[in-house]
Amino acid sequence: MSNRVAVSGATGRLGSLVCEVVEEHPDFELVARLSSTSAPEAGADAEILIDVTHPDVSEDIVSRALARGQRVIVGTSGWSSERLAVLERRVSDADGGAIVVPNFSLGSVLGTALARAAAPYFDAIEIIEAHHPQKVDSPSGTAVRTAELVAEARAGRPVDAPFAEQPARGELVAGIPVHSLRLAGVVAKQEVRFGGPGEVLTVTHDTHSNDAYRAGIRAALEFVTTASGLTVGLDRALGLEGLGRANSSHPAEVSA
Repeated sequence: MSNRVAVSGATGRLGSLVCEVVEEHPDFELVARLSSTSAPEAGADAEILIDVTHPDVSEDIVSRALARGQRVIVGTSGWSSERLAVLERRVSDADGGAIVVPNFSLGSVLGTALARAAAPYFDAIEIIEAHHPQKVDSPSGTAVRTAELVAEARAGRPVDAPFAEQPARGELVAGIPVHSLRLAGVVAKQEVRFGGPGEVLTVTHDTHSNDAYRAGIRAALEFVTTASGLTVGLDRALGLEGLGRANSSHPAEVSA
């Protein structure tokens, strides 16, 4: 028996791709393509609601879906740690399952895991992300999530970010400078740069087309059918929970 799926934001670039992936999957049935003109009760008969809309409306859409007993996949940016904490309580109260995915690209998930692994070993860390000019939020959800995980891996040790009060130094997210570019000709790109004495390590991920998101969308679909509580990111869905979780204590000094 197929799992019935409604897609909110179905007319957008990511929403259209999500609809394609749902329709191609033999275990899922697309029953509703929702847009900004859809009635609030539209798609209520679906078992799974996928939200790929806009940060301003995403929270209400997700809350309504959870109240109806639907499982939820959130692909909309703008879910800060504070909003995620509220969502976690709502998911728990609804006794349901939800996954918030900052980025459906497998390469992006792996890149963030590698950045998290490197974080304890460098004190100078900055993130540069670039997206197409139609992206409405900045920094990107991926950059915010990366910064939070990098800071977590450092176990409270601050990053060396001189002159952080200057606007040109970027926005501080979890104490890490994040720089956002919005450029024609770009789909998505993120660099996490680590500076140390005499060296720089850069973890870079480039997205060249929306096809990069297909595998992650499929993984999220399959995962959410049995998920319990709130999951952030695709790590668990891909079996990558341990990757990049290096010892967060300060590494021993290494002599040259």
